[in-house]
Amino acid sequence: MQFTIHSLPKCRIAYVRQVGPYGPANSQAMEKLKQWAGERNLLTESAVLLGIPQDNPATTPPQNCRYDACIVLSEDQPIDDSVGESEFPGGEYAVCIVNHTTDDVQKAWAELFPALQRSGYQLDDKPIVERYTGEMIQNERCELCVPVKRV
Repeated sequence: MQFTIHSLPKCRIAYVRQVGPYGPANSQAMEKLKQWAGERNLLTESAVLLGIPQDNPATTPPQNCRYDACIVLSEDQPIDDSVGESEFPGGEYAVCIVNHTTDDVQKAWAELFPALQRSGYQLDDKPIVERYTGEMIQNERCELCVPVKRV
């Protein structure tokens, strides 16, 4: 499993939240966010979309798991009540680029955590993120981003 360490910037985000078991409904939240962003001409090639699972399904009942489909906004971009607004905290992240298929993403998640431990990293207390840029979406790829700190 190959990954690189990047410092992701703190940024303002708009989000659509899905509450319930992680899975197909996450895609529905992302589509709703894309529709909102598209209506505001925000889905450019330089747009950055984030998928942020807010809860660990091993410790949170599936019906209570929160997933946020997000888009990074400029500081002056207006939003309305149809989306939430928050801040992504940024920080040091292990980043792994994968094909955006269910099998490849699941395999990467299974391999990434042991690879991080073998490399002297541990999970930091920040959100895990799937990150997409316009170019990555066109090429059906995504970045899995795991917050890390040195052991």
